[in-house]
Amino acid sequence: MTAPSGPLEVLVVDDNRIMRDMVARSVGMSGLPIAQIRQAGDGQQALDAVRAAWTDLVLLDLNMPVMDGETFLRALRADTALRDTLVVVVSTESSGARIERLRGMQAGFVHKPFTPEALCAEVHRLLGDTP
Repeated sequence: MTAPSGPLEVLVVDDNRIMRDMVARSVGMSGLPIAQIRQAGDGQQALDAVRAAWTDLVLLDLNMPVMDGETFLRALRADTALRDTLVVVVSTESSGARIERLRGMQAGFVHKPFTPEALCAEVHRLLGDTP
């Protein structure tokens, strides 16, 4: 994955509005260059959003109605126009096997609760650089 050339277009995906707002605030405080932060309430809304507007980074919950995060990630990686989109899963998931499966799909992972610094560090790790 290559580093975006300018400020990041970010999409926060979580079925809980309060959690979406918390993640959006955290990424805003992370020190990453942010152009805009959009939100989606489930994987299908997220897929529609990334197809409708350029997105550099998706911050993705796993357990959601309609389409869960892992299904969204598989659909994203299967789409040639979208497969290089950076994705960081932000979840309470504790299954090591599932986390490894997500990493195998080139997704980063940050456990909830998290700090803005942890989120920023994981984005930089995915980009292959240091903050």
